[in-house]
Amino acid sequence: MGDWSSGLFECFNDMTICLLAWCVPCFIQGKIAETVGESCILHGILCLIPPLDWICAATIRGKVRENKGIEGSFMGDCCVIMCCAGCALAQEGREMNAMGISRE
Repeated sequence: MGDWSSGLFECFNDMTICLLAWCVPCFIQGKIAETVGESCILHGILCLIPPLDWICAATIRGKVRENKGIEGSFMGDCCVIMCCAGCALAQEGREMNAMGISRE
């Protein structure tokens, strides 16, 4: 099994992703969704509607985990998103970069 390329609280390792995750989370959520084969626009919009934002974010986090072979569960993903959504988005964005998938 794989592991995350960086920790949850290593937001400042990539300042661009950090700023995107904290300032425009809908954009980065949509781009991460797009990299795992989901609709960028749909997930970017759903990111604005509570509690669909947590459900969609946890679903996309699960797909990122599956792509990398990282163990975890939907409930675990929900807990991470609820506790620190910005950090989770930044971690997923860094993971996409580590996998060689551009955020552009």
